[in-house]
Amino acid sequence: MCGIVGYIGRRDVAPLLLEGLQRLEYRGYDSAGLVVTSPKTAGLKMVKAKGRVRDLEARVPKRFAGTTGIAHTRWATHGAPSDENAHPHMSADDKVAVVHNGIIDNASDLRKKLEAEGVEFLSETDTEVLTHLIARAPAETLEEKVRQALRLVEGTYGIAVMHADHADRIVVARNGSPVVLGIGEKEMFVASDIAALVTHTRQIVTLDDGEMATLKADDFRTYTTEGTRTTAEPTTVEWEAASYDMGGHDTYMHKEIHEQAEAVDRVLRGRIDDRFSTVHLGGLNLDAREARKIRRVKILGCGTSYHAGMIGAQMIEELARIPADAEPASEFRYRNAVVDPDTLYVAVSQSGETYDVLAAVQELKRKGARVLGVVNVVGSAIAREADGGMYVHAGPEVCVVSTKCFTNTTVAFALLALHLGRTRDLSVSDGKRIIEGLRRLPGQITEILAQEDEIKKLAEQYAEARSMLFIGRVRGYPVAREASLKLKEVSYIHAEAYPASELKHGPLALIEPALPTVAIVPDDDLLEKNRAALEEIKARSGKILAVAHQHQEKADQTIVVPKNEDELDPILLGIPLQLLAYHTALSLGRDIDKPRNLAKSVTVE
Repeated sequence: MCGIVGYIGRRDVAPLLLEGLQRLEYRGYDSAGLVVTSPKTAGLKMVKAKGRVRDLEARVPKRFAGTTGIAHTRWATHGAPSDENAHPHMSADDKVAVVHNGIIDNASDLRKKLEAEGVEFLSETDTEVLTHLIARAPAETLEEKVRQALRLVEGTYGIAVMHADHADRIVVARNGSPVVLGIGEKEMFVASDIAALVTHTRQIVTLDDGEMATLKADDFRTYTTEGTRTTAEPTTVEWEAASYDMGGHDTYMHKEIHEQAEAVDRVLRGRIDDRFSTVHLGGLNLDAREARKIRRVKILGCGTSYHAGMIGAQMIEELARIPADAEPASEFRYRNAVVDPDTLYVAVSQSGETYDVLAAVQELKRKGARVLGVVNVVGSAIAREADGGMYVHAGPEVCVVSTKCFTNTTVAFALLALHLGRTRDLSVSDGKRIIEGLRRLPGQITEILAQEDEIKKLAEQYAEARSMLFIGRVRGYPVAREASLKLKEVSYIHAEAYPASELKHGPLALIEPALPTVAIVPDDDLLEKNRAALEEIKARSGKILAVAHQHQEKADQTIVVPKNEDELDPILLGIPLQLLAYHTALSLGRDIDKPRNLAKSVTVE
């Protein structure tokens, strides 16, 4: 959520900030702003605008020179979208400017105290509270002003601060919201996401919670909020600027759907061990003896990551015969769950920064649990906090709606399930069978994507629906959950997902010609049970779209998906439904890459 970009160097800063904000548009936002200065310029110059980055760009004067600046895209938490509530926020003397991601929990109390001291607020935001605290802090240096202010606040933040009297620096700090430094040649960058940096540098430093940094044009230093120096070594990011281009596609979502065959090949590459019919997952930091002591696996994620975890839990139970389940991290962290030392906890997050998942990881670590991370972004907070884990290597995913990262995460869980299974009772022949199935996935994904024209025609028919029902049984149920979410997210059509076995326990009351049902019907040992569910719907004049391995007589239409091993079929069954959601949204004229009210990286509660 929200986006921060900052620069200090010798270049004209406003175009750099605007470019960086454009690269962060996928994170979700409702307003934008920037502030600039330079050692040769008196004071800070600021421009803000409700709306898109292009609206901000239209307001920036032609003469808006500066070599130091910070910028922001805001996703409303405190106060409605408006010019006044947009970041940056300035102090009453126009000397301090702040951009902020996160939420200050005690902002209301601090605001009342400041108002009693005579401070007049121009916005409804929690960030303006922090701005005034920094400006009023009785310290000489900007660093100490920021430290003193942060001691008063409770909550999450990723901030960048400028001061008119200290135009040679930007001070940044992190607690629960990402802050990444970009190291250049006699220039420095800061952002909330490496997407804003890779055009200019691939040398980055990721701040930890409780860490601050001072950026100057030719140097940077990191330290704790208590002032103790820390050692930060830059790392090289794999992703290049071209990875964030659309590559000839009309939308990022379309591009990322079509990248899935290559992405799956990437997550498999170098990990398969044919000799022992298993996989190499050295990053787990879990040897065979420790793996055999695991008595339960608990997977934690939010949204799409939670659905990937549901598929992963089923694969772990089937292949490793270890009891496993998935739970929303946002629920787990609040229910005072019993933490079992024999349970392996797996935290799933595309960004590696999802706040609810990160908070759950930190609580588990506090209670002595072993936690693995399954994330896409190297060096992200969850990757650093976890005891070990896997990167899913999906590459940058810009569209708010996750597609290729979901698929790669399910494949990563297949690898984990195979690894755990082969350390226990999964036979060599079954291990070989799963490996052969994994290797078939990229080609089968390509086969599915070749049906896009036919799926587009179906989507145009279903775009008229006001609501849709998705059903699946056992392996098909998580697929139905994820497909329902995709349709909601990108098309805004109401959708519900139920286990097919639950139809007669309530949802059948909804069935009528105006309510289409999408049924997941894999060719497995439950095929006849699933066909019986189609009979129930058809007897009530319901319209059915089946996603199956063979044509379904009772369905009005069937999308036929290539058959893999039973355990791996869920990985493929959801892909045509990504296309269905995409083309439904396209026919309705939706903003596909940036759905309303949503953000890519959810770093607040």
